[in-house]
Amino acid sequence: MYLVPLFPLLGAIISGLFRNQLSKTAAGIIASGAIAASFVVSFLLFFQVKSGGAIAVTPLFTFIKTSAFTIDFAFQVDQLSALFLLIITGIGFLIHLYSTAYMHEEEPHHFARYFSYLNLFVFSMLLLVMGANYVIMFIGWEGVGLCSYLLIGYWFKNTNYTAAAKKAFIMNRIGDMGFLLAVFYILQKVGSANYATVFAFDGFSSTDVTTICILLFVGAMGKSAQLPLYTWLPDAMAGPTPVSALIHAATMVTAGIYMIARSNVLYSASEIAQHLVAIVGLATALFSATIALKQNDIKKVLAYSTVSQLGYMFLGLGVGAYTGAVFHVMTHAFFKALLFLGAGSVIHAMHHEQDIRNMGGLKKHLPITHITFLLGCIAIAGVPPFSGFFSKDEILAAAYAHNPIYWGLGVAGAAMTAFYMFRLYATTFLGSFRGTQQQLSHLHESPISMTLPLMVLALLSVVGGFLNVPEVLHGNAALHHFLSPVLTSESKHSLSHSTEYILMGSSVAIATLALIFAINKFSKNPELGEATGLGKTLANKWYVDEAYDAAIVKPLNSVSLLFKNFVEKGIDGLVNGSGKLVQYSSRQVRLVQNGQVGSYILYMVLSMVILFLLWWNQPILTKFIQKIF
Repeated sequence: MYLVPLFPLLGAIISGLFRNQLSKTAAGIIASGAIAASFVVSFLLFFQVKSGGAIAVTPLFTFIKTSAFTIDFAFQVDQLSALFLLIITGIGFLIHLYSTAYMHEEEPHHFARYFSYLNLFVFSMLLLVMGANYVIMFIGWEGVGLCSYLLIGYWFKNTNYTAAAKKAFIMNRIGDMGFLLAVFYILQKVGSANYATVFAFDGFSSTDVTTICILLFVGAMGKSAQLPLYTWLPDAMAGPTPVSALIHAATMVTAGIYMIARSNVLYSASEIAQHLVAIVGLATALFSATIALKQNDIKKVLAYSTVSQLGYMFLGLGVGAYTGAVFHVMTHAFFKALLFLGAGSVIHAMHHEQDIRNMGGLKKHLPITHITFLLGCIAIAGVPPFSGFFSKDEILAAAYAHNPIYWGLGVAGAAMTAFYMFRLYATTFLGSFRGTQQQLSHLHESPISMTLPLMVLALLSVVGGFLNVPEVLHGNAALHHFLSPVLTSESKHSLSHSTEYILMGSSVAIATLALIFAINKFSKNPELGEATGLGKTLANKWYVDEAYDAAIVKPLNSVSLLFKNFVEKGIDGLVNGSGKLVQYSSRQVRLVQNGQVGSYILYMVLSMVILFLLWWNQPILTKFIQKIF
């Protein structure tokens, strides 16, 4: 079991310590081989769990021991963590393989540094999902936050990129504080962070459960980019494109989904917390989808798409469709990794051009990238029988059973998803080429190490949904049955087959109309000018970043300047003044030591006279001391 995180950790150490000695080929083989080895072990563990149930908790050593509680550094592999291990290591390996070609222009030592960070990222995520208690989960949680900072700011000489890295790090710390407070609360109440102990509810009141759930959700809001802590994720596009794929598809942003799914027993016991999760998720899905409608940076469209899809996952969690949310994590990992890597292939061919207004007509120049990207767009739009259809439909059906308004708003978000994704597709691949003549002359398909991951992910995006075909479509809901021992609090909704068919057909029809309209509009008449009116507001992301700057960043900077210019100077003045006083006094006192023996004899005689006078006049001395003190 411990081999799964050990291989990436060793890869990160070797690539990091020997980055100046390793060639690019060696660094790529070591890093990719480490993830491949973890995938093989994860694959074996998955089938071991599938055949025999959860593997027992394995404590490696005592991590924290106090008189109040003991926390073991322990791993646990069950149905939920086994599935996530396959997603993380499988998608992670494809991204590592893709990176060996995408990052080939880097210097060898920077190339090795990149893969060291990438391996450390995967290690942290594996630690997060394998931890047998909330403390080990939190260690992995912080690890992916650190690695995201290192990878987003990988090109650290660009100050804009380092600013984006700092933004991601700081905004995640806000959410992490909620998680940390939840862990402290749990330890104070039950004296243990082990899942089995916490989920037994021994010592918890209903208020305790709601408080813990809300605090944990604050952590999930930061890590999984929900309103209002979402603005770091689009800026994370500053990192290399494979990093964007890893952060958005298989690792970091799904951490919040995993944490709430793991804590499903707690959330199902708190109606307030579930409502909060559903409402925030739905609001995030709609809000970010509106922004994606008018973005022109190919990676920014996909970034806001990720925020929107994460909102759907939280909607599923909030209405008790835990399996649907986890299912959407899996299918989203397939098609979103595909879309980001496809975008990287386009950027690679266009010599780092990311504005879709300067593309067009790439279909004939990048045939493999084109067809795989199209399959990813169809999957995310929710068109049957592609993977996104099955997972999104399961969430929407549960949302309808919970509250029909949720379903209506969810379908509106799905329609926007289909529209902006096919706006992106049509503007990039259809029509005529709008770039420079130099770009046109250098257009070429990416090498096999980049196109092979695209083809594998495209296949998974097409067939991945069949892993959990619902019973209404004569499937066996295999994933639901597999996860049922862990997701014990799954909400049961009873919709008639006819109702489910109507809901399914309505959402598919609306999404199909949206994508057809987008293709017809933007393949013939792409938006090349600047947006106006409401479009300008959407293009500027509802000015949320500007609002945060005005309401939070600038006031904090003003307070900082106040402390710097006045408070800090006052403190410095006191400290420096004390030092100058000591220096001045020392300079004056040292003048007594003038080297003249006569002066020394005079001082000695005067001192003796003073001492005798004080000795014979003790009452006077006593009164003198009393007056002083």
